[in-house]
Amino acid sequence: MLNRVRSAVAHLVSSGGAPPPRPKSPDLPNAPSAQTAAPPEAPRSPPARAGSSAPAKTVEARASFSRPTFLQLSPGGLRRADDHAGRAVQSPPDTGRRLPWSTGYAEVINAGKSRHNEDQACCEVVYVEGRKSVSGVPREPSQGQGLCFYYWGLFDGHAGGGAAEMASRLLHRHIREQLKDLVEILQDPSPPPLCLPSTPGAPGSSDASHLVGPQSCCSSQKEVTHESLVVGAIENAFQFMDEQMARERRGHQVEGGCCALVVVYLLGKVYVANAGDSRAIIVRNGEIIPMSREFTPETERQRLQLLGFLKPELLGGEFTHLEFPRRIQPKELGQRMLYRDQNMTGWAYKKIELEDLRFPLVCGEGKKVRVYDLTQYEHCPDDVLVLGTDGLWDVTSDCEVAATVDRVLSAYEPNDASRYTALAQALVLGARGIPRDRGWRLPNNKLGSGDDISVFVIPLGGPGSYS
Repeated sequence: MLNRVRSAVAHLVSSGGAPPPRPKSPDLPNAPSAQTAAPPEAPRSPPARAGSSAPAKTVEARASFSRPTFLQLSPGGLRRADDHAGRAVQSPPDTGRRLPWSTGYAEVINAGKSRHNEDQACCEVVYVEGRKSVSGVPREPSQGQGLCFYYWGLFDGHAGGGAAEMASRLLHRHIREQLKDLVEILQDPSPPPLCLPSTPGAPGSSDASHLVGPQSCCSSQKEVTHESLVVGAIENAFQFMDEQMARERRGHQVEGGCCALVVVYLLGKVYVANAGDSRAIIVRNGEIIPMSREFTPETERQRLQLLGFLKPELLGGEFTHLEFPRRIQPKELGQRMLYRDQNMTGWAYKKIELEDLRFPLVCGEGKKVRVYDLTQYEHCPDDVLVLGTDGLWDVTSDCEVAATVDRVLSAYEPNDASRYTALAQALVLGARGIPRDRGWRLPNNKLGSGDDISVFVIPLGGPGSYS
């Protein structure tokens, strides 16, 4: 629906004010500015050239319009993609050079809701090179190799496309940065270390005992898995991206905000993170498995932690809003221990400081980013993960998507990689409808989606290796 108010997008929607500062930690670096965030990358699809007689304002607006690089749009193709009247469906060209994992993609511009298509998309294979050994023990030669993860992202912009375009370029780099310290840990089958060695010159404290209360229900250690470390890395990346957007907005370098739907495949598991009203589902042997939900505050733990973070005076100087797997001891000052804050359901490492010895405000578990273990099932080529912005889901149900999956894929040979692009196109066309006297209409004469529509189709069994 065109006038739908966005769900509370805590991570990737910057409404003008800067987010509160995060806990200081040398292993969680401040996000760089957009100009210096990362080495140069391939340019996006070039902006369409306006005619010489067009007003300067029109030229500027055209120059700000871009589409994902992998669409390989020429200036003429970009103009067609920006045509609200024709609403031509765009997909990567069938040149034999496909998206990673034979992923299918299709998109279409809105019917006049905004001047340009405010959705953006990214599909990458990202290599993570580990930092020097975080355990303090020299690595064996076999442990020195990094990790690769597959990455898909849909970004639904609003009040302008600047934030969505920025997130599509940089969010996967923030995830890579957060995973650098975890390369060695994730490659080790033993449980993750709760605490890492002190950094050189870390301050100790001989008078910190007054911050440590008697043993309580919080003294038992929580179970921390490799999976939860990846979840924490993704959550931290979302938060750093949000902070970077806030800085750019203050400098008027980025317009609007955006929702984000991100999929990371790493070490046999698929992680789906959503901030906003996009949606992801798995269709497996006809069964529908929801892999995201519209973003809302998820747990009482996070609400209380946020309250303690924003109003520390309510804690009376006796509690900390951060959560740790167990109580911290004074002798562990300066070491790096697992923690999570009000924005996280996974875990990350931070350096222990004096105030962290205070009694924890909350002891409990929250919901996690949705995780799907590909190694636990035998998938056929018709099993897919479908990602779509709200332009798809506003007029299409999960069951209708599943029916389209069955109808389209059954018309193609299982080893035909183009089948997934055909499915993405069918889903976009089905939600867009066809033009009639009273607007874009579906076959049942109901209004089609007038919003931007973007769809990824990721095959779960078929092309690609899950090792």
